[in-house]
Parts: sequence; C-alpha cells; structure tokens
Amino acid sequence: MRKVAGEQCRASFGKLFEFYAPRLKSYLKRMGAEDARAEEIVQDVMLTVWRKADQFDEARASVSTWIFRIARNRQIDLFRQAVRPELSAEEPMLQPVAETPPDESLSRTQIDANVREQLDTLPAEQLDLLRAAFYEGLSHSEIARTRDLPLGTVKSRIRLAFDRLRTRIKLD
Repeated sequence: MRKVAGEQCRASFGKLFEFYAPRLKSYLKRMGAEDARAEEIVQDVMLTVWRKADQFDEARASVSTWIFRIARNRQIDLFRQAVRPELSAEEPMLQPVAETPPDESLSRTQIDANVREQLDTLPAEQLDLLRAAFYEGLSHSEIARTRDLPLGTVKSRIRLAFDRLRTRIKLD
C-alpha cells in the first residue's frame, strides 16, 4: 500500500487487487449485492483505492479495514440510491390540491362546528379519552397507563362516546 500511495506502483496495486477483489466480492454478496452488482462495486472500490491511496493512514486502520470500509460505504450509498424511486412530475401526490368549491367548504365548516358542539356535550371522562386518542395520538394501552384506568374501561368509554356522537351528528 505504501508503494501505491507514494509511487503509484502498478505492480503493487495489482497485488492488492488480486488479493482483495475476490474477498470484497464475497463480502458484498453476503451483504446482499447480486453477483454483477458486487463486481461493479469491487471495480469502483479498487479504483477509489488507487486514486486515494495517499489518504490511507496506517496509524488509524489496517489496509483491509480501510478497503472494506470503502466497500461497505459504497454498498450503503448504492442501496440508498436504489431505495429512492424517481419521482414523476405527473405524480398525483405532487399535484396541488384542487380548490374546494365554496358550497362544499361551507358544508365542511358547518359539519366541523356541529362536531365541536356535540363533543362539548360528552361526559368529561369520555371527552378526555377521545382527546388523548385523537389529539395526542395515544393508543388505548397508553391511555390506560397514563390515566391509570383498566384497558377495558378506556375502550368502553371511547366506544360510548362514538355511539353518542353518531346518534347526535347528522351528516346530510
């Protein structure tokens, strides 16, 4: 490695390549790379070793540790790139939300007001549990634990609150 770093010795690099390439390929395949992909990564890693040999510091790591770390990082980088799909400008989720017609907006506003009004008619213990579930995002088990209530009681009160709201809220 010293000759590769200091003198750019091709013969020394050839020995490094001959020794590490099959080991890197095997390592990358164990990490989940397909055969052809592993070979590509090995070529890329060894090219990086050639280009950056002067950055190797034997006080910080052994040659094998340094080379395998480059391979591992390259494999992770390629995996991250593959996980991110290309986005199309036509993707429905990327399109602006269509404006709501005024009559529909008014209807939603009225429904919201009705729901809020009916929530205020619930018994305090039911309202508290609904708020914990929907505003705080707690699960029934978390609500039971934080409110020091049996899980069945939490579920029953929430169900009763929904039943009461369902009968009182009219969505025409």
